[in-house]
Amino acid sequence: MKRTVFVGDLHLSADRPDITQAFLDFLAYGLKDAEALYIIGDLFEVWMGDDIAEPFTQDIAKAIKAVSRLMPVYFTHGNRDFMVGRTFCKQASMQILPEVHCINLYGIRTVVLHGDSLCTLDEAYQRFRRFRSIGAVRWIYAHLLPKKTRLNIAAKIRQKSVQGNQQKQYEIMDVEPSAVDSLLATTDCRRMIHGHTHRPDIHQLAEHKERIVVGDWYTQGSVLSVSAQGCELQQRPFTS
Repeated sequence: MKRTVFVGDLHLSADRPDITQAFLDFLAYGLKDAEALYIIGDLFEVWMGDDIAEPFTQDIAKAIKAVSRLMPVYFTHGNRDFMVGRTFCKQASMQILPEVHCINLYGIRTVVLHGDSLCTLDEAYQRFRRFRSIGAVRWIYAHLLPKKTRLNIAAKIRQKSVQGNQQKQYEIMDVEPSAVDSLLATTDCRRMIHGHTHRPDIHQLAEHKERIVVGDWYTQGSVLSVSAQGCELQQRPFTS
């Protein structure tokens, strides 16, 4: 039985070698019968340029490249790794997808995205998201700012994100139903697959539509497997 596999929100970092090893094991042994792998954002905890990647990321690139020899590997930028560039993706043989990507998945038209754009109630984050999406801003980050400055910015972003999330209400950090309905309508899709919220679930919507959320790898090891027979959310164990 052929299947397509989705993962996201791994937030790989040198601080969590257990998660890195779990992902390497998953790439080596967890893709039996898979015909495609989608990494839908936040592969890394933070990324401020291909030129300042940490040493452990090379092991990740080699492992993903090995998988790419067997099946296509697709990558969607997340809110933490939006600066992942073509250099790293080429090293890993990942195909970069647009922010919103529609596919015919075993006969069901499906829209795939990271999911942060759906959290429209978080107005402060959406303002930041629009700012960092400006091409000129991204170019300045990548080409004009010194490495030390970018690393300092990355540290502040992580700190501010943790502090801000602790103060935000549950509803603000989740997707807004009207944003989900709007995207499904404008893309003419019956199924949506996203991550970002760290709340894995399969939501049945009106008009026989569905929204599937892939969880994180902080504690969940979340994997979504989709086949012609249906969808299954799984958890891969790892030692924390």
